[in-house]
Amino acid sequence: MFVDSYRASKVASATAWLDDSQAREVDSAVAPRLEGKNPHQVRRVAAYWAMKTDPAGPARRAAHRRAERSVQLLPGEDGMSTLLADLPAEVASSAYARIDRMARTLRGGNESRTLDQLRADVFAELLLGTNTDGSRAKADVHVYVDLTTLAGLNDNPAQLAGYGPISANVAREIAHQPSSTWRRIVTDPLTGAPIDVGRRKYRPPALTDEFVRVRDRECRFPSCHRPAHFGDNDHHTPWNRHGNTDHTNLVNYCRRHHRLKNRPGWTYHLHPETAAVTITTPSGYTYTSEPEPLHDPPPF
Repeated sequence: MFVDSYRASKVASATAWLDDSQAREVDSAVAPRLEGKNPHQVRRVAAYWAMKTDPAGPARRAAHRRAERSVQLLPGEDGMSTLLADLPAEVASSAYARIDRMARTLRGGNESRTLDQLRADVFAELLLGTNTDGSRAKADVHVYVDLTTLAGLNDNPAQLAGYGPISANVAREIAHQPSSTWRRIVTDPLTGAPIDVGRRKYRPPALTDEFVRVRDRECRFPSCHRPAHFGDNDHHTPWNRHGNTDHTNLVNYCRRHHRLKNRPGWTYHLHPETAAVTITTPSGYTYTSEPEPLHDPPPF
């Protein structure tokens, strides 16, 4: 029978981990079973026969993939993000079944949310949870918004660390929630760069740590948007080589890009006067990142 290239690709992807002789064996078993099947069904048939041909292979591959389980935050558009969990199939299926069951019990009466909205809200509530005293468990997000926007005098966009610009309305909604806390940040009126982080009591090292996280906002590796409050403040010149613990020698990186700094071929250079970071890759490409100002400088 004729198999179009798209359905053939489903067979190829399902058998890619087999050796040539095993793949030919699967082809022979699958060929007479493809009549009338759509691409999704074709892949299932091919995957089934691939597992029958090499029963030990899937166990090895599953163990490897399960060791790579992870949770990722993927910024989206229009104030939305995707929280992606890569989990063992049975765990993910059980989690979804629980969310769906809880969402369906909320339907009816005066409930106006759709089932998808209910699932999303149940999912968020389960993750955020509550403390033993009934209060919501603490979960930090860091929003940077100017005072005039916060007061409703203008609608300048705010910044959500790890995501990017959010609307003034969303920023005010977050800021005025009962559990939100505010921190004063004094900025240079000409450049928008932070020059002080207010707090009533502090130890200088703690303030320096917080200042660098506020200044950098996100991992300073180009194109990485991991929020600085989840990352590491790295001594550019190591402390054991007489590097100072101050904002001119500290840069924030996520754990992955912090470790990458010491890999062969990578070069990180800090410009203390501007806090710009220039990174050279093993292939010789150079990228520079600078901390973004917390507000727009004046037009003059």
